[in-house]
Amino acid sequence: MGTFPNFAMFMRVIATNTLKEYWEKYPKTEQSLKAWLQEVELSDWQSPQSLKMKYRNASILSSKRVVFNINDNKYRLLVDIEFRLKIVFVVWFGSHLEYDLIDAKTITYVKANKK
Repeated sequence: MGTFPNFAMFMRVIATNTLKEYWEKYPKTEQSLKAWLQEVELSDWQSPQSLKMKYRNASILSSKRVVFNINDNKYRLLVDIEFRLKIVFVVWFGSHLEYDLIDAKTITYVKANKK
């Protein structure tokens, strides 16, 4: 019917405003996070294995939890992915040193109170 592509097949990133907050806190990461976001939104991952084909350095922690290296592994982006629903939910972001202080398998997203 129309000439528009079927966007339902691509991943949808939840909490993109959180990414913006992260790159405002860590300005050196802005371009890397924007590039990651653009790549993910154009991806069609079916499983953790299909994600690993594109991001060989990503760490698969569970069937849905993944850690991406950002800015040459100086920062870590932790996400939960619902592969069947094509949803990527941003859980946590921080420096590699900060990452070493959290339990990446159990940490949950907590939205900070706005002023």
